[in-house]
Amino acid sequence: MDPTTLIVSLVFALAAIFILASSIKVIRQQRVGVVERLGKFKRTLEPGPHLLVPVLDKVRINLDMRETVVPFPPQGVITEDNLMVSIDSVIYFQVIDPVRAAYEAQDYIKAIEQLTMTTLRNIIGGLDLEQTLTSREEINQKLRLVLDEATGKWGIKVNRVELRAIEPPATIRDAMEKGARAERDKRASILIAEGQRQSQILAAGGEKESAILRAQGDREALVLRAQADRQAQMLRAEGEAQAISTVFGAIHAGQPDQALLAYQYMQMLPNLAKGDANKVWIVPSELNDALKGLGSAVGEITSGIPASAKGDFTAPPKIDVQDEITKQNAAEAEASERTMQEAIAAAQQLERGSVLSKPALSTSPAALEAAASGFEPPVSNGSTQATPEPESR
Repeated sequence: MDPTTLIVSLVFALAAIFILASSIKVIRQQRVGVVERLGKFKRTLEPGPHLLVPVLDKVRINLDMRETVVPFPPQGVITEDNLMVSIDSVIYFQVIDPVRAAYEAQDYIKAIEQLTMTTLRNIIGGLDLEQTLTSREEINQKLRLVLDEATGKWGIKVNRVELRAIEPPATIRDAMEKGARAERDKRASILIAEGQRQSQILAAGGEKESAILRAQGDREALVLRAQADRQAQMLRAEGEAQAISTVFGAIHAGQPDQALLAYQYMQMLPNLAKGDANKVWIVPSELNDALKGLGSAVGEITSGIPASAKGDFTAPPKIDVQDEITKQNAAEAEASERTMQEAIAAAQQLERGSVLSKPALSTSPAALEAAASGFEPPVSNGSTQATPEPESR
């Protein structure tokens, strides 16, 4: 074969392969291709393989039908009270008509950005700074409605518009921070003052109750102390009376004479001299005369005492203190036992009342009393029998 013919054949084969490859077009999922034939819209290509007319048909644009998120750079906007704020926004939109999106707007993303900027300025211009910072949801809703209406003819659906950040000027931020700090300090001061007030009220109430209880305790202590003193004085008086009676009986039982009484009187003279009021004592020169005078004085003093006591006196019995203490302890133990038995009887009475209130138990009085006291009820034989009392614990 001639080499020239071979080269021409290869060129035609390559051209055929190139033309065939360019006529086959594959569209991916969630994308739509717009086909033009000789510069005029022909048709749209759905996802999948497609065969185009070589040279005549051409895919002008391949549009993404998924929801697109486009963030816009911060824009300076002036509020109603003439404050410049910087607003950063983001828009969520979706292409619903690929033909309109391809032919109605030259660059629909840039068009949406400019439309967002102008609409945002119109909305923020009617709000002051405080409303701008607290009305994000309202601003988002108004902005979405305006953009959705404007982009509908472009084949685009605006789903959501969000304001990511609203930055007021630095001076305004400082003033807002100071105001917020002052408000927090005010709340803290109010809470601290309220807490101190409640604390003082509770402390005063506690002191009042403590003073009342302390006064009641002092009163009861004084009453008990007075009763104890009264009982002690009564016991002391009784003891002294018994001691005097015992001494008197012992003296008369011993039948003392005048000599013994004179001797006892002589023994008491030194004790009389020990008094602080006894400053001067006169001793006679003649001791015998003095003793005689003293004897006569003693005789005059004791002349009123009978020479012998009338009646039959016996020595008092010996008092056993230990026996008295034992008897007193036994009496106290008996009183304590009696008190305990009364408490047990009261508890059994309460338990008997609780048993009577239960409908599931027997309604027999003997059974209820036996259940409360721990004994079985007596058998009825036509006569009334007393229920035995429970033993003391």
